[in-house]
Amino acid sequence: MQHVIAYFATREAADIATEHLVQEHGIGRPDIFLQPAGNENSEGQRPSGGDSGAVAPGTVTRHDGAIGSAIELSVDVDDAKAPSIRKVLEQAGANVRA
Repeated sequence: MQHVIAYFATREAADIATEHLVQEHGIGRPDIFLQPAGNENSEGQRPSGGDSGAVAPGTVTRHDGAIGSAIELSVDVDDAKAPSIRKVLEQAGANVRA
């Protein structure tokens, strides 16, 4: 078993990577852990999704969200699957460690 840790700039990217792991690689959702890499926030290092700007005419872009630390995704995988899981996470935009 290997413990793979990946860091994403946005929560959106981490969520998408999670879906790839579950749907394409058969990893159980309870085996994937997402958390902020620091104490600053749980949204990532830059805005994405609903945080990225006005979504309708006349809507004001919000700037009150705490954007500061990466989102950490960690998963334990079989040794044989670890290289392909690392590749999936890197292709999703992660900085992969372990």
